Amino acid sequence: MVDENSCSCGAEIPTHVSAAYRRALWLVAGLNLVMGVVESVSGYIAGSQALKADALDFLGDGVITGLGLVAMSWGADPRARAALVQGVFLALMGLGVFAVTLYRVFVLQMPEAALMGSLGLVALMVNVACAAILLRHRDGDANVRAVWLFSRNDAIGNAAVVVAALAVAATGSAWPDLITAAVIAGLFMHSAFRIIGAALGELKTAKKRGRASDMDAPR
Repeated sequence: MVDENSCSCGAEIPTHVSAAYRRALWLVAGLNLVMGVVESVSGYIAGSQALKADALDFLGDGVITGLGLVAMSWGADPRARAALVQGVFLALMGLGVFAVTLYRVFVLQMPEAALMGSLGLVALMVNVACAAILLRHRDGDANVRAVWLFSRNDAIGNAAVVVAALAVAATGSAWPDLITAAVIAGLFMHSAFRIIGAALGELKTAKKRGRASDMDAPR
């Protein structure tokens, strides 16, 4: 791990080793895990698939942020592998939301729009706060970008949940809730592909550097 105190005054400290980034990750991880538990329970009470999907996103974001904390002390290659795990995890979350949403299409239940909307607003405020905390730490390696994309997705997803709650109340139909859950799942998949692509690129670069070092080594 790079020691911030050992860096020269003019050198820019990489995001993934800065003390400010570590503090941001602790705060974001805590907020996401708490909201994930709250929305999981509330999603079942409200009968809202969108809330359940968003709760899964919260919990996943908390886990991924925790992994980002652990990976701060790792080298470039292990960090890229951690980002690859993060991307695969996000893709599995997206597939899970798609599967449950398809089930709900055939077994429709009317969600409680008032509870769905109020919790969506609370979750939106929490996610906007998390995104604001991580905004200045969004540039870096694949691991850093993975944590940022998870938080950004949370904010977008919650805005969609609030819109879905209004649409459910206005139309008296569960379809806005289901469509929103599917959109959130699609966002998961899009970000997962970005994270996986970046991680694979970093692993490929690290492998090339390793080969070059082997060739330059004295025999």
